[in-house]
Amino acid sequence: MDGQPDLGRADLVTMLAELTTKPAAEVPDRIGSMELAWLVHLVEQRFDRQLDLTDDELAGIRTVDDALAVFRASLTTPADG
Repeated sequence: MDGQPDLGRADLVTMLAELTTKPAAEVPDRIGSMELAWLVHLVEQRFDRQLDLTDDELAGIRTVDDALAVFRASLTTPADG
């Protein structure tokens, strides 16, 4: 994948709004394990690839911005290595 993936903070907030059935403006910045699992699932579907996240990466995701940084880094890594 060339450059930065087409994934922004607004995309993640919209995904979380879908899960919580809240308007995007009311989605909290902090995310828990259920929200994280939901985001990983939807990002994998959107980009048609499995995110190979380490336990440390997952443990470090506490906010929407954390998730965005980790997902973008994972998506810019070649799928087979």
